[in-house]
Amino acid sequence: MFTKQPEVSTFRLYLLRAMYVFTVVGLAIEKLPALLHPATLSPGDSVILSVLGATALLAVLGIRYPLKMLPLLFFELVWKTIWILVFGLPLFLSGGLDPNVSFGGTETLIACIVGVVLVPIAVPWGYIFKQYLKVPGDRWGKKKQVSAVASEPTNPDDGVLTGVEQPAAVVPTNGRVTSKV
Repeated sequence: MFTKQPEVSTFRLYLLRAMYVFTVVGLAIEKLPALLHPATLSPGDSVILSVLGATALLAVLGIRYPLKMLPLLFFELVWKTIWILVFGLPLFLSGGLDPNVSFGGTETLIACIVGVVLVPIAVPWGYIFKQYLKVPGDRWGKKKQVSAVASEPTNPDDGVLTGVEQPAAVVPTNGRVTSKV
């Protein structure tokens, strides 16, 4: 059975696409050029850069499929929020945030704050509620096998095959039986 997809406005789709473009362009300008000189990166920075590179490539898909790639924006929102609360803000408040480092400095704090502000504006929250919270989750076990071959009729006179769902009979108050389709 198919459920109707909740409608997302064209404006919201373009807003999402703009968010993905912003992500791709921002990373391509600010972070990804370091991929050209991997020998100068620390092991930690190389991991960060690899994750950011993957994020940029997946954001390109988000331009074409803005709703299907929403989990990427969730990821962005969550990691940036965690970094701000656990690392960036405490370092900033203690005066320990280094403005001269590429990863984990003032530049990172500003980029994370921008992301934490813009992503919630771009995201279609009604769609998220309907598609991620209201819809039942995927099954945990194996799918039940249904035989394609029906067995003999339960009563040879009625022509009803077992294992085949039939419409329920509705008995109105006037006493006549009708079939509910």
